[in-house]
Amino acid sequence: MKLWDSRFQEGLDKFIEEYTESISFDHKLLEEDITGSIAHLKMLNKCGIVNDEEYAKIEKALLEILEEGKKIEKFPIEYEDIHTWVESKLKEKVGNIAGKLHTARSRNDQIVLDEKLYIRRKIKEIVNELEELQKTIIEHAEREIDALLPAYTHLQHAQPISLAFHLMAYFYMFERDIDRFKTTLKRHNKCPLGSAACCGTSIPIDRFTTSRILDFDEPTENAMDTVASRDFILEVLSNCAITMINLSRLCEEIVIWNTDEFSFIKLSDRVTTGSSIMPQKRNPDVAELTRGKAGRVIGNLVSLLVTLKGLPLSYNRDLQEDKEPLFDSIETTINAIKAVNIMLKEATFLRENMRKQLEKGYVEAADVAEYLVKKGVPFREAHRIVGKIVNYLDRQNKKFKELSLEEYKKFCDLFEKDVYEISDVEKIVDSKKSYGGTSRELLREQIKNVKMKKNWQ
Repeated sequence: MKLWDSRFQEGLDKFIEEYTESISFDHKLLEEDITGSIAHLKMLNKCGIVNDEEYAKIEKALLEILEEGKKIEKFPIEYEDIHTWVESKLKEKVGNIAGKLHTARSRNDQIVLDEKLYIRRKIKEIVNELEELQKTIIEHAEREIDALLPAYTHLQHAQPISLAFHLMAYFYMFERDIDRFKTTLKRHNKCPLGSAACCGTSIPIDRFTTSRILDFDEPTENAMDTVASRDFILEVLSNCAITMINLSRLCEEIVIWNTDEFSFIKLSDRVTTGSSIMPQKRNPDVAELTRGKAGRVIGNLVSLLVTLKGLPLSYNRDLQEDKEPLFDSIETTINAIKAVNIMLKEATFLRENMRKQLEKGYVEAADVAEYLVKKGVPFREAHRIVGKIVNYLDRQNKKFKELSLEEYKKFCDLFEKDVYEISDVEKIVDSKKSYGGTSRELLREQIKNVKMKKNWQ
């Protein structure tokens, strides 16, 4: 049964029916469709459009349909979409009064509602998973404050840092991801029901009641905008893409750190796989797959952007193409966060190998320049002097700590014995006390404050 076939003389071509159906994927919105229908029913009852007896029958039937639908593995495509399936089943159960439920609403505003309710439910899931990942990061950071390694710029040794500092960088990336999802929910927390096809309805309904029942802040202000816009989905897809990019960057580092060349991290057997031909291999598949899946989520965002860019107002069937990217991006993001969390939770950081790398690459250079700045040398001049020292070290095959004071003074008379304190990487790390720096004292305080703010024990 189609909801619109009364004006047609011929049935729909079978191939076209398959081409145009959406129930094969929008059945994921069953729970949201029933929730929205019950809220709409309550509003119709309050407005006197549906009487108490009709209300009771329809509500009971809708709850039965929800339970029945949960058990169906494959919905028949002749129902076109999940809205049609629900309405058809409702008519089977309560007869013609089922038609009253569609009073003052269209599938156009109905699908926007379903998607908003689905997004609300799934964003809570994403936020929960991100916070679980953050907890894992905090646990490692607390244990690894004294683990030191080089910070890298351009993948070249830069300056000494605490591993906790490096890990906390990702904590704050994921904190911004959480904030983006939450603000998207807040910005679009307006109820579309009652917008009908595109311009509202002449039937005396109360959209504010529906909004309150469904826990929206208020109804949407313009019916045409309501049924035509999908910017709320674009934001979610964008948020998912950014989160996946952040996960991918973390995974890229894990892939690099897991190589024999770095050996900064050891991954558990439970998250690695072997090779079909090389017995020695332990491949970081979770990290690599997450890196790859980020591309698909980015593609979903681009596909919907392109779909929307040329659409006139108001509703067009092109908008059916919003659901598969939405479902795929959300589920992929949730699963990726879970997988990365499992991988990271069971990882072991190899402190000694990290520490050995601090012997390479003149990681003290910037601090030697800052030493001169504290003596009154302008930074650009200090930078030039230390650059010459590095050239000298290269030629002599020496390290900063191997220079004599006489050698230092050849480059600048302001060098004194206290310059050798810069050879101590722990002192270098702890000297970075500017807000947001890698000082271990700052890190301990930062971790303490984060746990207090998040109410994590």
